[in-house]
Amino acid sequence: MASSLNKIIVIVGFISLFHSAFSAAQHRSYLRITSQEFTTLPLDIVIQAVVSLFAVMWGVLNVAGNLREIPAAAELNTIRWETQRNLPSFYMFNHRGRALAYDYVPSSSKAELENLE
Repeated sequence: MASSLNKIIVIVGFISLFHSAFSAAQHRSYLRITSQEFTTLPLDIVIQAVVSLFAVMWGVLNVAGNLREIPAAAELNTIRWETQRNLPSFYMFNHRGRALAYDYVPSSSKAELENLE
């Protein structure tokens, strides 16, 4: 229930923010047509923009869930010492160390395997 309410707040906040931007553009257009000088936006447009911005920020923070800590050390505290140097993305199985083994037998090339069929 709370998650859907927060999503509705985000949607309504974005619509309100878009409406305030459109109102500001309309106000500038009105001032150009009437040949008046632009000084500031009307207070109601500014208040609507600020309130809708805070509503969107609050809703997004609640929809996103729990935030994690920024320091990397906070996550490293949960990892055991034995697994810290275990980096599977750096595993390499196709290297020249095989050729140095005394019982190394080179595999057939792709062209030789195609000729066997």
